[in-house]
Amino acid sequence: MTSTTGSTRELLLSRIRDVADYPKPGVVFKDITPLLADPVAFTALTDALAELCVRHGATKIVGLEARGFILAAPVAVRAGIGFVPVRKAGKLPGATLAQSYELEYGSAEIEIHAEDLTAQDRIMVIDDVLATGGTAEASLELIRRAGAQVAGVSVLMELGFLAGRARLEPGLRGAPLEALITV
Repeated sequence: MTSTTGSTRELLLSRIRDVADYPKPGVVFKDITPLLADPVAFTALTDALAELCVRHGATKIVGLEARGFILAAPVAVRAGIGFVPVRKAGKLPGATLAQSYELEYGSAEIEIHAEDLTAQDRIMVIDDVLATGGTAEASLELIRRAGAQVAGVSVLMELGFLAGRARLEPGLRGAPLEALITV
């Protein structure tokens, strides 16, 4: 858990809208766009994530496509460290490292520019939601293959019932996994 105050958690949670049956029947989608539209809530989120980066000695942030970009970029600016995007396959120009991972139905692949990470870097992975953990797990592998260290994984929200934490823990190798909100 983080040092995020209860009032900050309540503010963030109050700005996340549940959308029933999206993107398919039976799913309750966690819409963060109201949070992003509220400058007080978005600033509180940015500050909380930046504090985690500083606390864990991160030198760069990896943001996961796509909503992770929205969170990670201002956090990098606030923390005074670099931002490196992890993209879906085929979206980055030049030489990349790729990592495949399994989805509920099928597989996907993500990529990173390996030259953006060095052996001296400590990387904080930032995303909006930790669900099943597949994308985050693949990003940890990419970071290590690029030669960098993992400082941790920080998310706005963890969907605890989907067991993403259990999936990630072996790949974290003792690095922290911090969620500002767990539902």
